[in-house]
Amino acid sequence: MQIKPRQHLLDIWQAIARHSFDGGEWTWGKRGGESSVADAERLLCILYPATEIPAFRLDDPDTTQDDVQRVMKRAGGRLEIPANLVTATAEFMRRHTDEKRPTFAGGHYFVSGDQDRDLTQEQRDLGVVDSYSMSITLCLATLGFLKIYESKTRRGDVLETIQEVRTATSNRLTAAMVSLLRSFTINVFDTDSSQGRTLCELLGQGRLSQRHVLRRFQDRFEALRASIVESFVLGVDVEEGLKDPNQLFECGWGWSIVRDAPEVPTDEPIGPQPQGVANPVPYLYFTVVALDGIQDLFSDRTLTLGLLNPEQQRLAEALRLRWEITQQFWSGIARFGGDRWPLEDIPWRTTGQKLESEYFSLSVAAILVHDLMRRRATDDDLTRTVSVMERLAERGRITSRMTQDDPMVRLHHPGVTLPLQGSESVGPPMQWIMSDFSAQLLKRTIQLCTLSRNLGSHDRLLRLAEDIFDHLWRRRIGDGEGTGLWDNVHAAYPETPAYEGQVSWSVTERVTEVMVQVHQMYKQPPIRSSELTVLARALLSESTHLLGNEQMEPAPASEGNRGMELRSIEVKLRRARKLVDEQPGTACSLTLDVLGQLDALARAREAAAQGV
Repeated sequence: MQIKPRQHLLDIWQAIARHSFDGGEWTWGKRGGESSVADAERLLCILYPATEIPAFRLDDPDTTQDDVQRVMKRAGGRLEIPANLVTATAEFMRRHTDEKRPTFAGGHYFVSGDQDRDLTQEQRDLGVVDSYSMSITLCLATLGFLKIYESKTRRGDVLETIQEVRTATSNRLTAAMVSLLRSFTINVFDTDSSQGRTLCELLGQGRLSQRHVLRRFQDRFEALRASIVESFVLGVDVEEGLKDPNQLFECGWGWSIVRDAPEVPTDEPIGPQPQGVANPVPYLYFTVVALDGIQDLFSDRTLTLGLLNPEQQRLAEALRLRWEITQQFWSGIARFGGDRWPLEDIPWRTTGQKLESEYFSLSVAAILVHDLMRRRATDDDLTRTVSVMERLAERGRITSRMTQDDPMVRLHHPGVTLPLQGSESVGPPMQWIMSDFSAQLLKRTIQLCTLSRNLGSHDRLLRLAEDIFDHLWRRRIGDGEGTGLWDNVHAAYPETPAYEGQVSWSVTERVTEVMVQVHQMYKQPPIRSSELTVLARALLSESTHLLGNEQMEPAPASEGNRGMELRSIEVKLRRARKLVDEQPGTACSLTLDVLGQLDALARAREAAAQGV
């Protein structure tokens, strides 16, 4: 199925407008307000495309395009849509702010690990890295939206709401950044510990001894280890452990603010900083989520519109340091050894939680993709990563058939379960369920496709992306209030339970995000083929020579259109010369057309000469 980002986004927006607007007013539904993650994901399904794609802009009513206005008619008329979105955002900020500070509750996304005990309200109110990261993306989109819309409306009530939303959004953005800083952790452990043995087995892949792995680890991460120690203070125990080259370590984000995390000094009015409860252990899933949100702080749009105040810029630099260090570390782990990457040994085994799944292989691949986008990727890195993506799609039964009683169905429903270590200190053990494997795989495939400038790899990735998208498109909800949204896993995997009527905003938001990425991919110049460039230049040379020859021939008296045709040929050749470096295929097509016209003129002249 070909991915058509504009049409598919219009379909998604129409479904969201039908589901979430009633007479122009935003309706949260029965679960609205319970989870800041789900509510942010729902708003981002509209605000993210509206602020990233010019054709979907809603902040300037004079530029709203007809097809966009048509699918969003449930949200109001051309002038009402942006005002209603501002109102919805204001409600979100009020719902997820208590008397003292912005809140980042995981809510119903948290699951009890004890079948006999439900989670306490205190546990459901705990902040989660998903919410911190999603809030960064939402707040930046909102601030950019308000900056444009404020200059386009004269309604006093709307301008007053805009001021309220801007203040609340800025505070929430700062609080989210502070919380992400306090959720970052580095776990140092000995090679003989349980974690150390797991990591050595993972990196050694059964071929290297523990001592050999440690020596390679020391060599590979010596510079990074020194950079971490010199760059920021982590706490006495961690800092001393990092200085010992015989210690292994991992870095990344925990599931929430880690236990005993020091407060981040700031003058911004974000209220008291909550105590952390999470064990200081990095999670691959939450690390990927954090990296996704942090990179929005450095986007061209954020910098161009000047969305960050000086204090937020300071916090952003601190996050950027952790962002770069984490990418370097996990990229090095994924490609450890050289001959055969640990990433290629699917499925990945986590050291902190002792879990094994294709989802964790995808998480490591996602961090590697982040790193490849940050630096200049080699063709070998890209080719091997493409193969990993293809294998994950096959193992996940996206591009291969499901077998009888196939255990892979659990990857999609109910999903991969993460125990949230440290949560048992405030109640029953908590869990987080990840059921968005297909959407995440599509997202990383499109990111790689955008990055790749190798024709072979690009073609493989595009075919893979279309296969995954076809799979996901079949999983849209077919009836009820969520029609056209996600996630009806039963439609793709009949072995799973029938759809129960709940919209998955996490999958819906990720598919929406992918449509924005596909749009940006198509906006890039096409990959230039050196072979086509050589051919185009040869065709241009021949065409130019034959045109010059034709222009020296006397025009027959009976052919008054000859001059117009020659001028048309000159225009095409000028266009071909302009495109030969960027679009050699188009240049070839134009010059072949010119050669056909020139040959027709020559044959007509020969026929006229024979007739005489």
